[in-house]
Amino acid sequence: MLEGQCHCGSVSWAFEGMPESATACNCTVCRRHGALWAYDYENEGIRVSGPTTAYVRARYLAFHFCPTCGCVAYWRALDPDEAGRRRMAVNLRLTEPGPIADLPIDHFDGLDTFDDLPHDGRCIRDMWF
Repeated sequence: MLEGQCHCGSVSWAFEGMPESATACNCTVCRRHGALWAYDYENEGIRVSGPTTAYVRARYLAFHFCPTCGCVAYWRALDPDEAGRRRMAVNLRLTEPGPIADLPIDHFDGLDTFDDLPHDGRCIRDMWF
């Protein structure tokens, strides 16, 4: 299990297991946050706790951040999917770097095409250390 928390410790998340990769998105919000995302579903693979303030983007996602220190902790889909599950992603930059250093980076073009981009061979270690 991975755990992450904001700088002041008020907001935290837990991710069951280890993600296969981290996603770097270039959309207008994600590139400003510099987040690296790991995906699952609320109260299944991801659990969150602590008070947050949310910024809603395009009526689909809410980016949750700590109202005290400002760290972006996760995003959450506003509406559940057809199965009633709510998609989420946690910001891996809020966990310790060692356990995730070798995860490959998936690049997602959230700005123009909404397509996954080809792998370039980089991992978190290459962007973080």
